[in-house]
Amino acid sequence: MVAVRPADAETALTRRDGKHPVILLFGPDTGLVRERASAVVKRAVPDTSDPFAVVRLEGDEIASDPRRLMDETRTIGLFGGERVVWVRAGSRNIVPALEPLLAEPCAALVVIEAGDLKRGAPLRALCEASKAALAIACYADGERDLARLVDTMLSEAGLSIDRDAKDLLVSLIGGDRLASRGEIAKLALYAQGQGRITLDDVRLIVGDASALALDDVVDAALAGNAPAAATALAKARGAATRADAVLGALLRGLTSLHQMALAVENGATIERVIEQQKPAVHFSRKPHLDRALRTFSAGQCMRALLMVDEAILACRRNAALGDAVCERAVLQIAGRRKG
Repeated sequence: MVAVRPADAETALTRRDGKHPVILLFGPDTGLVRERASAVVKRAVPDTSDPFAVVRLEGDEIASDPRRLMDETRTIGLFGGERVVWVRAGSRNIVPALEPLLAEPCAALVVIEAGDLKRGAPLRALCEASKAALAIACYADGERDLARLVDTMLSEAGLSIDRDAKDLLVSLIGGDRLASRGEIAKLALYAQGQGRITLDDVRLIVGDASALALDDVVDAALAGNAPAAATALAKARGAATRADAVLGALLRGLTSLHQMALAVENGATIERVIEQQKPAVHFSRKPHLDRALRTFSAGQCMRALLMVDEAILACRRNAALGDAVCERAVLQIAGRRKG
């Protein structure tokens, strides 16, 4: 059985030998699947645009003509050198076409891109059970992987990044390797010439600006900082964020805060309550949350929840007054007293 652990994937692909002419790349991170497939093919054939060296096949073609895959792997390249058959399996069943190939391995390299195959899925099971294949799962990057990707790409661009900026950047990317690369590349392009990337650069360039603006509104309002809440609300409006969306974010923040406030009133420490939150609270937001829990009682949270709920209803009934209703609710919460 040659099922490669995710942690060993890069090593296995870099040290590929002729014993495994078939490589199956699968998993929920389609960007990582594509990146690894491209890297493997390029190592085998530097000029991937050469149609005599690289043959691209879709799952539909192979499923409708199972012999096609075997024929392509037995074809000798016009100018010699290694030949690659690059397959996108899609949702079609290509197992019948792959079985004879694994039974009689050839000199060609077969790289297969597939989706999130569960354990026991026919294509995955076939490759994991064959000595002629490598089966490599591609899962979303963890924090360490993302941090390493950030360091590598920014170093290649001749840039460094502040610690707090890097932490925020890592929290905003992930889920898809190609999308993460795109965000980092966009940030690097913006920062060219300045040498170092700051927290403000990340907040300005990466991810959903309106989502970050919403976080700022909620953090400032719950922490009781009315001037900061007003400034953040103005930025949210500048990002074309609707009033009911701001109030919706505030409602979710209050709901979470209410649960935490109950835990604190039942004897838990504020620090422990914050650390136990799932998903984890980003370090930059912890001071605001700490302040909110010290100045907001559970009862006050509940009253604020009811008030924001009514404000959302008012916004939807009269959109023209939405901004005014939203601003009043935000500043009313930001200016409250403990009680």
